[in-house]
Amino acid sequence: MKKSITYKIIILAALLLFVFLKPGMSQKSKSYVIGFYNVENLFDTFHDIGKGDFEYLPDGANEWTAAKYNKKLHNMATVIRDMKEDNKAWHAVLGLSEVENRHVLEDLVSQPEIADANYQIVHFEGPDYRGVDVALLYDPTKFQLLEEDAIPYNFDSKRITFTDTVDMKKFLTRDILMARGMLGGEMFAFYVAHLPSRAKTDERRCRGAEIIHDHAVELMKEFPGIKIVVMGDMNDNPTDRSMTKFLHGREKIDELKDDDFFNPFIAMYKNGYGSLAYRGAWNIFDIIMVNKNLAQAKEGTLKIVPIVKKKYYGRVFHKPYMEVQEGQYKGTPFRTFQGGAFIGGYSDHFPTYIVVTNK
Repeated sequence: MKKSITYKIIILAALLLFVFLKPGMSQKSKSYVIGFYNVENLFDTFHDIGKGDFEYLPDGANEWTAAKYNKKLHNMATVIRDMKEDNKAWHAVLGLSEVENRHVLEDLVSQPEIADANYQIVHFEGPDYRGVDVALLYDPTKFQLLEEDAIPYNFDSKRITFTDTVDMKKFLTRDILMARGMLGGEMFAFYVAHLPSRAKTDERRCRGAEIIHDHAVELMKEFPGIKIVVMGDMNDNPTDRSMTKFLHGREKIDELKDDDFFNPFIAMYKNGYGSLAYRGAWNIFDIIMVNKNLAQAKEGTLKIVPIVKKKYYGRVFHKPYMEVQEGQYKGTPFRTFQGGAFIGGYSDHFPTYIVVTNK
């Protein structure tokens, strides 16, 4: 009699597990913060041979001393720490732009404010004429790196006719960083970009976007089901053609085709949000977008979710101390320099982030 009752209990428990843990669902809920931050000229005080970093030397135009450099490191670490406090978790992955070299990254991750995160670094020394690169920080307990690559910029486009060809052979800009690995047991790829300046025609930014998209499409063919995040300082707004035509950024998740990316910052930009201000107007150049596999993920697997007002899938992070407090620029990012003078601020950009979860 006891054996029969025990057997029935076991069968009932198995049925309940089958009902509540559907195929593809994880028994443990997981959430990860994925962000991007343009840290505005994070230079050390030493000259890198072959780079135009002279203004960021102690005897350069900015009189870039160890004290100023250490203040900058502290400021950047403070912002990253505050994002952790808001989210109750360190970023699983954080893309950066405007970093000079690996040395400044090592100094940054060792700052006491964020040392506990044990961030690991993905970085390649790039050809940018100013000497700034992109990089990726990641939490090795959350993201397991399998592959890293630097994708060079080139003009080999069949869709874009370049009108400003004068300096094409001498044009040096940032590589695009790609890191592939496992996040929460699922395969992900992260692209980090800092597309050409708006001082150039938008054709060059369109080409950068095209390079990213072409590479991502090939990666999706090689690894069916891979989830992809593209992030960076695009030097364009979410509605500009580099983002919509060449990176296939779309405003709505339910309208995505296989090669499209969901860009949560389109809706935010249209509704007045901004990550940087220029001549009185707000822009969102600090963009994060995800492929269809991540936007329309199966139940129980990692998927992008709304995090602002239960409708916006991205967040522009800023606190009062990161903003100018008075005058005509009140509310805009409190930057490192203003009018050539060191004012000890943070960055001319606010960071952005998204959250993915299997809940």
